[in-house]
Amino acid sequence: MEVVIIGAGAVGMKTASRIRRKDPEAKITVVEAGKWVSMSRCGLPYFVEGKVGGINDLRKTPYGAIRDPEFFRGLKNIEVLTETKALGIDRQRKVLKISRNGSEDELNYEYLVLATGAKSVKPKIPGIDSEKVLGLNTPEDAQRILKFVKEGAKKAVVIGAGFIGLEACEALRTLGLEVTLIEALDRLAPTMLDPEISRLLTAHLKEKGVKVLTSTKVEKIVENGGLKIYAGKELEADFAVVATGVRPNSELAGNAGLSIGKFGGIVVNKKLQTGDSCIYAGGDCVETVNLLTGERVYAPFGDVANKHGRVIADNITGGNSTFPGVLGTAILKVFDFTVGVTGLNEENAKKFFRVSSVLVSGLDRTHYYPGAGVLRIKLVFVERSQRLIGAQIVGNGDVDKRIDVLATAILGKMTLNDLENLDLAYAPPYSPALDPVITSAHVAKNKLDSLFKAIRAEEVKQMLERGEDLLILDVRNEAEAKNFKISLPKLVNIPLPELRKRLGELPKDKLIVVACPLGLRAYEASRILLGEGFEKVRVLEGGFPYLLTL
Repeated sequence: MEVVIIGAGAVGMKTASRIRRKDPEAKITVVEAGKWVSMSRCGLPYFVEGKVGGINDLRKTPYGAIRDPEFFRGLKNIEVLTETKALGIDRQRKVLKISRNGSEDELNYEYLVLATGAKSVKPKIPGIDSEKVLGLNTPEDAQRILKFVKEGAKKAVVIGAGFIGLEACEALRTLGLEVTLIEALDRLAPTMLDPEISRLLTAHLKEKGVKVLTSTKVEKIVENGGLKIYAGKELEADFAVVATGVRPNSELAGNAGLSIGKFGGIVVNKKLQTGDSCIYAGGDCVETVNLLTGERVYAPFGDVANKHGRVIADNITGGNSTFPGVLGTAILKVFDFTVGVTGLNEENAKKFFRVSSVLVSGLDRTHYYPGAGVLRIKLVFVERSQRLIGAQIVGNGDVDKRIDVLATAILGKMTLNDLENLDLAYAPPYSPALDPVITSAHVAKNKLDSLFKAIRAEEVKQMLERGEDLLILDVRNEAEAKNFKISLPKLVNIPLPELRKRLGELPKDKLIVVACPLGLRAYEASRILLGEGFEKVRVLEGGFPYLLTL
């Protein structure tokens, strides 16, 4: 069996390696336009930052072998042709036309795998072709950034606030540069995060010294020794990093008459076959299906690519594997924060379902155990069935295991009732007695049952701006209030333990918005007030940070 694979990234080499494990006699040839094989591009920001020692570390096995053409030839009997361009596919003759070392050739195939990946989206901005404007998609990009820094660069601009742009901000700030982040839309990570969670992330970047400009478009870039970047105002930088997303590299497939979808990706079935049963495709060059909406989506993630490679290899070797689709689960480290997302954010969910949501804040482990971190969780669920369909988490606690639990819950079509009864591991170093995932389900159910009468920060801000008659009751203790003063109009501080004794200081004819850093004390205070005959009581959902970042 002759198998030709175009692309030596995650999909290509996963496919090749699994075919070899299942079929020791197959002839496997991988064609790669560049010189890098099995390169973990996701690690490039950490190489720039200095957490990864060298480029070769991004293509090593766990036991230290470099995954280069010689590695695959010697260990797996897989031929990898680097710096070889795929020119065209002759589907009738089952031939791939290639160009290598200045001459053209042909490779016969029984099965062809398109693992051509993605191309960076380059905005149409005058001056963007300057040599001082680069991406963070290839080892060469990373090396050029480090060269600028070595030569004395002090200021950098990052254009685009998706995950790569955010990772670039951390890397450049760690290197000591002044960093300005520019995003055309109204918030960071706009396709994944709802505004409340995005604002917390914005505040954290600002704390770390990153200048954040949202709702801002770059008009032009002028090279003048360094760069002048015009984006509403004039910004100076020594270089700029463009991270405005990627699009599928599907031209080869389109030229061969294969179907291309609305996002520009190759259309495949659940077996990852194209319209030609002898041609498979996977990874960043294809479109997939959202498991919640059934709609086609584009999901250029490394974990998805590796799953695709396994499915393709199984089917080429006579199996019957399928890839059903994605939830859109992703995770990101930004300085001291971790951001995790899965399923639909509320903005997108409303297009398909009638939904409710809840904001919950809590600690990631027992409060008395050293190193406890804060998690800010947003759950999105269908109102009637209470089925979970989305979650976002941000904070300095252990986000990863919680977002993975919630991703599993969404895949399993779990409801809030299922979440609150999860049998999760507990010990003080790892979790409170009730894990934040369970607590978030409790809070959501309390909200639905009107035990938790909530108000969102946006609504409070609007009421304050309109001059409406309300009172914000801060139930932090005296030391907390003194150490971190909150400058908000109409705010009164009464520590929670003193509340019952000082009820006479509070008006019963005004709306009282109860608030604290996490929300637990505010909830307790609200129950006291409601029990004592106060009818206009609301809890600031999620705690003070949601209001302070507006």
